[in-house]
Amino acid sequence: MKQLTSILIADDHPLIRKGIIQMLHEEFKNLKIGEAKDSTELIEKSRKEEWDTIITDLSMPGGGELETIKLLRSENPRLPILVLSMLSEELYAKRALKAGASGYLLKDSAPEELGNALRKILEGKKYISTNVAELLANDAFSGKKDIPFHQLLSDREMEVFKMIASGNNVTDIAEKLSLSVPTISTYRTRLLEKLNLKNNAELTHFAFSHGVI
Repeated sequence: MKQLTSILIADDHPLIRKGIIQMLHEEFKNLKIGEAKDSTELIEKSRKEEWDTIITDLSMPGGGELETIKLLRSENPRLPILVLSMLSEELYAKRALKAGASGYLLKDSAPEELGNALRKILEGKKYISTNVAELLANDAFSGKKDIPFHQLLSDREMEVFKMIASGNNVTDIAEKLSLSVPTISTYRTRLLEKLNLKNNAELTHFAFSHGVI
């Protein structure tokens, strides 16, 4: 396994970053740690310095975390990326892995599994929980009639869905994702149609009840 000497952490909550840093120092010695509070800063710092690996949340101000993972992977294909998130494994783990993440770990499991997850991805392997492995296996053998709602949505639709449910209006989302207002409106319309919902209130209720946010 490659020795871990430097790591970049992206999370918008300072206390969360502090907790992660404490766990890392308990597991690894003489570790250089960088911090980023959002996807923009994560990209900037990943370009300024070389890092052995990156840990990133999937829910930060500005959104675009999956697109950020894709960008980081395209710029540095060998850089291991571990997603550390509170978001549902069922809804987001497969998307994160498909975007280029090397592993997906729930924050609740971090105290026990963070060190193991990092060691595994540094070996060039994927880190997933037993639950995610079962989900992937079930997806492989499920028929079209069994497709869950989240698999009907593209990454961008899922992202817009999460942002609308979090209280952002169309203009805010367009600005944060650097897209036009009509484009975001089109995504919203698709979401309502695909999920058979009528308005933002129903969309928000659906999001909360299905663990989207």
